[in-house]
Amino acid sequence: MRVAVLRFPGANCDQDGLHALRDDVGVEAEYLWHEETSLAGFDAVFVPGGFTYGDYLRCGAIASRAPVMDAVADAARGGMPVIGVCNGFQVLCEAGLLPGALLGNAGRRFVCRDVWLRAENRASIWTAGADRPVRMPIAHGEGRYVCDEETLRALHEEDRIAFRYVDAAGCPTEAANPNGSIDNIAGVLDAGGNVLGLMPHPERATKALLGSTDGLFILDGLRLVAARR
Repeated sequence: MRVAVLRFPGANCDQDGLHALRDDVGVEAEYLWHEETSLAGFDAVFVPGGFTYGDYLRCGAIASRAPVMDAVADAARGGMPVIGVCNGFQVLCEAGLLPGALLGNAGRRFVCRDVWLRAENRASIWTAGADRPVRMPIAHGEGRYVCDEETLRALHEEDRIAFRYVDAAGCPTEAANPNGSIDNIAGVLDAGGNVLGLMPHPERATKALLGSTDGLFILDGLRLVAARR
């Protein structure tokens, strides 16, 4: 399993992703510059967080039109595992690989703290291991997930809500929702279940030294895919 960690101008979480994948998950990972047009030699994609292109226009809007994203879209449609974290989630939504959009937090403030998540879908590679509420950090100013009623209904009917914000007991309360996301949604899947976007940072929760290893419940999905090959 060789994972492409995309690098965009302004992104600042690509190093976190690279070292978490290499050192803690135990898969190969290499940087891939945003101007590349091929994913040849890679088996999965990690779209990191940060502030790509300074978050001009809309968060992730410019990065979603980078040359590498055409290759990511083709690979995702072919079933390649793709995960977008924080700004990476915004990029995947702007690219049309995931439904909905991410807007400014309801409190109009940047939020940086740990949150609890509950896996709603348990069938995807990203969610199968999360059999209890998991804790990991968030750090965003525009993480409020929104979508129209038709899209929300489809997400429910097709079991594509990956994670919800919950309290430590696993209840999706208003107080547990850090940004006002609709239906407490923290992450969603594409129709095939191979593309995941989420605002919390699993790559920052892979060592006890960091305060939690719960991010491995998500990222270990890549190791499982590799083991099946």
